[in-house]
Amino acid sequence: MEAASLRNSVPPGRAAAFFGFVWTVVAVAVAISAAPLTALPGLLSTLPVAFWLMAALAVAADAHPFTPPGRRSSPAVFPSVCLTFAILLGWGLGPAIATQTAAVAVSSWRMRHTVWRAAFNAAQYAWALGAAYAVTRLAPRDLLSGWPAPWTDVAVAAAAAASWFLVSYGLVTLALRMRFGTRWWPAFRQGFAFEAVSNGALLLLAPVLVAAARTTAALVPLVLVPLYAVSRMVRLSGEQERLTRLDPLTGLANRKALLTDVTEQLALHAERAAKGAPVHLALLLLDLDRFKHVNDALGHAVGDRLLVEVGHRLVGTVRPGDTVVRLGGDEFAIVAGGLPDVDAAREIADRVVAALTEPVSLDGLPLDVGGSIGIALYPAHGRDIETLMRHADVAMYDAKHRGDTVAVYAPESDHNSPERLSLLADLRQVLEAPGATGSGDAGEIAMYYQPQIAIATGQVVGVEALLRWRHPRRGMVDPEELIRVAEQSAVMRLLTRRVVDDVVEQVAKWSAAGMVLRAAVNVSVRDLHTGEIADQIADRLARFNVPPEQLQLEITEGALMADPRRVLATISRLDKIGVAIALDDFGTGYSSMQHLRRLPLAEVKVDRSFVLGMAVDADDAAIVRSMIELAGALGLRVVAEGVEDERTWRLLHAAGCDIAQGWFYARPMPAEDLAAWLSRYRPLKPGPAQQGGGRHRWPTATIRSARVRPTLGSTEDGLDGTGPIEAAPIVIPPAGSGMGEGGPAGDGPAAEPAGNGTVGSGPAAEPAGSGPAAEPAGSGPAAEPAGSGPAAEPAGSDGVD
Repeated sequence: MEAASLRNSVPPGRAAAFFGFVWTVVAVAVAISAAPLTALPGLLSTLPVAFWLMAALAVAADAHPFTPPGRRSSPAVFPSVCLTFAILLGWGLGPAIATQTAAVAVSSWRMRHTVWRAAFNAAQYAWALGAAYAVTRLAPRDLLSGWPAPWTDVAVAAAAAASWFLVSYGLVTLALRMRFGTRWWPAFRQGFAFEAVSNGALLLLAPVLVAAARTTAALVPLVLVPLYAVSRMVRLSGEQERLTRLDPLTGLANRKALLTDVTEQLALHAERAAKGAPVHLALLLLDLDRFKHVNDALGHAVGDRLLVEVGHRLVGTVRPGDTVVRLGGDEFAIVAGGLPDVDAAREIADRVVAALTEPVSLDGLPLDVGGSIGIALYPAHGRDIETLMRHADVAMYDAKHRGDTVAVYAPESDHNSPERLSLLADLRQVLEAPGATGSGDAGEIAMYYQPQIAIATGQVVGVEALLRWRHPRRGMVDPEELIRVAEQSAVMRLLTRRVVDDVVEQVAKWSAAGMVLRAAVNVSVRDLHTGEIADQIADRLARFNVPPEQLQLEITEGALMADPRRVLATISRLDKIGVAIALDDFGTGYSSMQHLRRLPLAEVKVDRSFVLGMAVDADDAAIVRSMIELAGALGLRVVAEGVEDERTWRLLHAAGCDIAQGWFYARPMPAEDLAAWLSRYRPLKPGPAQQGGGRHRWPTATIRSARVRPTLGSTEDGLDGTGPIEAAPIVIPPAGSGMGEGGPAGDGPAAEPAGNGTVGSGPAAEPAGSGPAAEPAGSGPAAEPAGSGPAAEPAGSDGVD
């Protein structure tokens, strides 16, 4: 019943245009048939036995049309075509249309066609017969009336057959175009060869049948033999195509069959959705894990047997009516229709996972089989096969990346969405544009720099270079999104080249102005897989006469663990050049002690996710102290990212951290603003550590209000433009603690007396509106003028304005 429903369905939104086309065709067919059918009663008495025999055979034969196996979407081949075309050539248009209409009624009843479909089929045959009859009128006399038949009669009959086919096939493809919205010419061309051969054989048999019938009616039944041959031809052709739709190894449907099945299922589900039925179509993509290891270790013959067994398990797991497909290699797909929600699709996926959990025994050797499954649903995740396939593939790789077995498509996991591809194209354009900043239609790229301060001395020891891209339509692009987009393509090389060139040139300019600073540059795992970056850095350092120790590269733990050998080779070359290497986001990855010991690292950067919470979370504080102690034991310098308040700053100093970076000191700023900031900055040093008790040696104070900003994006990068913590920790010192009680505006570490380089008064009890986010004039670690502190820098200096 579902197949019949699909044949009779019309996608929502196309019904008006399609049915308008159908009834127009029917109306024209009525006009074509009116005169011949009106004259038919007067001809019945004159029609010979051969006619009645042909008419009976036509109606009977269409009760069992030639249906090619496996061609669910292809129209059947009707034997009546031969017989009604012979009637047209021998006895005119009226008898031919009447016989064909009767045959269509029988076949439509047997195939469960709706009224509109049966009417259209009869109408298209009336059009075709009318076109063929018009061609036969070009002959100087009645066709095939004499014997032997002249060549002109044969030529006219062939031309009439061609016109019949073109009109009939053209109307059918136009109907498909109106019904499904497909392009007409590709649809016309796709089935042309099969339909031309099958229908052409029937049509060209008709003149032979007419000539034989005029000799004796006894020859008419002999037409059943060639008709049987045509049916066999159709079946063999269908069987050959069916084989092209099967995977030769597993016997499952292949990718070609998947495309056909999903297209048909989409039409059916669209019709159901239009009627208000909440049903979904799920496309599940399965990729086997560790299959390559089986092939490499045991050979391809064993791998093939494993794939066959997996196919059998999948078929035994899914519901009746679901389609299991082998896409190629170790990839399979499942098409499941009629699902109420995503949970039903997950249930199918979970059953598949459970079926693959049991080891496959081959030659007595148990092989563990597992896989990752991605799910995409119609209509939530796509309304066509291409979109569903791509989104299911994204979900499948998302499951692999997360180490999970099943994942449903989520837009945030799609790194190749049209929006991101557009962003990637704009990024390439801005990087390839001439000029230092590459400004133009794709926006402007610039480097911002955030100071890194030695906690013990308060001296500025370096800066971290941070990328900023101001897009003309999107505004300031999130740096994390920018890197995610670029890292998957060759644009990452262009981006790294631009960053290295700009930073090295800027360091040279600072050195010429008397400011000796070390600049840290972030690089991706893609940059470290080749030695190109080492060659580029060596060339730029020599060109701008910059000492190697003034440049430092930062790599993440994830980049380190992606391919340790190749990464080690690259950073070893950089170490020989004299460029220092820092391990960024320390504590968030899976780097082993062995790698930390073997790598030529100079510095580790404690991830801001731990630093932000250490002032209010004892566990974060313990983690930070442990990482600092570990790095110190390995002889590595420690930098803390995301330092946004005085309390965190003091805790880091007490833990022995070397360098701090964050909004407590300054936001990221352009190079020209950094020079002005440095001219105003006064070193800020912490005072003696406070005595306290407890496991974590907290200073004796109570945290009255502390709100840490959400960690979305990068705080030290200044992504959201809100400034540091909106309500910074307000420390209420106990009586007599010597920490300074309610000092005047500007008291505490943020506003020392001129020349005082040590903060001995403890955390400041600042008036309302003061603190890291809103300090009074002259306050803050840089003693900046009003409006120039970390939270109120010049417009555009924070990378978000």
